[in-house]
Amino acid sequence: MPSSNNKADVANQTLADLRTGQRCILDRLELPEDMARRLMELGFLPGNEIVLGRQAPGRGPRVYRVDGSEVALRRETAARLFVRRDPESDLIVLP
Repeated sequence: MPSSNNKADVANQTLADLRTGQRCILDRLELPEDMARRLMELGFLPGNEIVLGRQAPGRGPRVYRVDGSEVALRRETAARLFVRRDPESDLIVLP
């Protein structure tokens, strides 16, 4: 029997939960206003598609593709950007 928390888990998925090549749609940013504003200037706007590109070894920054750019974020920051998955194209091939 599926877990009753499954919908809650999906609703609380963040950028930090993505695997390389996985697509998602940004849902909301739960960051201090100045940090959220800066990320929005870089293309992290609710409704925009984001793809996890590369990641540094260990627990280093991860590179996300958003709005035609690549932006590196610390995992701590990525864990505060909530997403919803794009069911039509979950994984893509990265060049």
